[in-house]
Formats: sequence, C-alpha cells, structure tokens
Amino acid sequence: MNENFNIETLPITDQIKSYFEEIIDLLGENKNREGLLKTPERASKALKFLTEGYEKDPEQILQSAMFQEDYNEMVIVKDIELYSLCEHHLLPFFGKAHLAYIPNGHIVGLSKLPRIVDIFSRRLQVQERLTEQILDCINSTLNPKGVAVVIEASHMCMMMRGVQKQNSTTTTSGFRGAFKDTDTRNEFLNLVKSNLS
Repeated sequence: MNENFNIETLPITDQIKSYFEEIIDLLGENKNREGLLKTPERASKALKFLTEGYEKDPEQILQSAMFQEDYNEMVIVKDIELYSLCEHHLLPFFGKAHLAYIPNGHIVGLSKLPRIVDIFSRRLQVQERLTEQILDCINSTLNPKGVAVVIEASHMCMMMRGVQKQNSTTTTSGFRGAFKDTDTRNEFLNLVKSNLS
C-alpha cells in the first residue's frame, strides 16, 4: 500500500470496507474468493445503515408533526418492531416497543413515534439506555402529562454465544409523569397485553 495513503481521506463506507477486508484476513479467510469478494462492501453499507440513527435528530422529527389538540386521554402505539446492535458484541437484538403518552395540549403524528424508536435503535445500544432515550425524548419534546415505554427484545449475544439461551427475552420499562400512578400504569400494561381486534 502507498505509504502516503491516508484511510481517513476516503468516504466513510470505503473506510469501513477496508477494515472489514482486514478483519476477514485476520480471521484466516481469503477476501478475494468469490463468495467474499463483495462482502466488505456489503458489510460496510449494512453497518452504516444499522447505525444511521447518529445522523438524525429525534426531537426535530417529533417537532415536525406536533399539533394543538384538547385530547387528554392515553395514546398508545404498540408492537413497534425494533432492530438494534448490542454495543458490547456488535450482535443484533430485536423485538417490540410499546409506547404511550397522555397529551398536554399537543398530540404528535402517530408515525413519528415508530420513527423515534428507529432513530435510537439504529445506534450502538443497550436495551436499558434505548428505553430511557425514547422515554426522555418524548417527555422533553411533547411535555405530556405522562409517558410510558416498554421494550421486549431477544439478544443474539445471549442466544448464539455466551450462555446460548435461545428462548430468553429481556423486558425493560420506563414511566414518567401520570404513568407513575399505579392505576394509569396498569391500564397501559393491560392494553399492551390485550388483543382488541
């Protein structure tokens, strides 16, 4: 390689690609064989996509679709699919998020709540922090009477390495404002568990 070559001058996906080439070499594989020839490029693009949440502003997403409204009952969006990367092993974890808020003069376009989940999920994460970030973003941006977040996820770092427990799931939750009240929190949790259709 040219001794004047500086990897930092390359576009970020090309930089990541070169590191994947090196990793494949270090694993003892032949990066030039047919099946692996385009793997570094594909892996680079995949990793960039899976971490694109760093480039987006979740508060701005919510603010772009806030509307004045007198509605002051619970709003729930449940079963939001999420996919993230565990920051400890760079292995996926995936599952569902259930969100609720009680408006305080403003509602938000419903599609924005899953977008918030996506933005924070597409970063290197731990499930506990992911739960708190979603909760705090909704709470600080909408200033509602209350916010609730529950995430249920399966972690590949537990399933395919380490303890190798295929049927384990992890549940995290967070509550602000009115959801600190036991009755309100239980109403939310019961609605999340129910199938109303």
